[in-house]
Amino acid sequence: MASIVERLRAAGCVFAEEEADLLVSAATDDGHLAGMVARRVAGEPLEHVVGWAEFGGLRLWVGAGAFVPRRRTEFLVREAVGLTRPGAVVLDLCCGVGALGAAVASQVHGGVELHAADIDPAALEYARRNVAPYGGSVWQGDLYAALPAELRGRVDVLVVNAPYVPTEEIGFMPPEARDHEPLVSLDGGADGLDVHRRVAAEAVRWLAPGGHLLIETSARQSPVTASALTAGGLAVRAVTSEELYATVVIGRAPVG
Repeated sequence: MASIVERLRAAGCVFAEEEADLLVSAATDDGHLAGMVARRVAGEPLEHVVGWAEFGGLRLWVGAGAFVPRRRTEFLVREAVGLTRPGAVVLDLCCGVGALGAAVASQVHGGVELHAADIDPAALEYARRNVAPYGGSVWQGDLYAALPAELRGRVDVLVVNAPYVPTEEIGFMPPEARDHEPLVSLDGGADGLDVHRRVAAEAVRWLAPGGHLLIETSARQSPVTASALTAGGLAVRAVTSEELYATVVIGRAPVG
């Protein structure tokens, strides 16, 4: 164990002891452990190496080439759960591994009708496993084009963690992200908000009357994200968590 900790620390792992414990517990034998340590030392995200990520009190399946859910996004889950009644239709758009939808569904007593959609087929393989305990349906395609027509006008809670990093800032991200997560889950275009605008432009068509759209953004970008939701016909407010350094813009569809 000591040698593993030393190798991880030398590779720049700040929490080397905790990571070593996780790697040892995930290993099936010494050879497997050696391979996992080598992958981590080479820079792969720990979650990709062990095959799961902790998020919203859940252990979610992830793996090579998948976006790893961030702890700050648990703030969006917290806000969404407060707006979700039992039996509500919940849609996780740009779902990646389905973290948002699974976390919301797990915290709503009485259950929800859960849907998750993404353009990336590799991510959806994990999403299917993560939303299965909640009876979730998974759809592949570009934003709303992925969805069945019968969902139009029925979504009570639409949760979105779309990419919002400006293209020119991708190079400043930690190597774990920029080298091992799909670009489609990171690159938000010139100002980072291209996908936010596309989500906002069609949200009203898919939301139920009085339904809510919650989208993660940055404090710096939140006024532009909010403007996009307003232009899309939603009543908008922004909420922040100093604890998690998280910002969420919430839009509410007209009641009638």
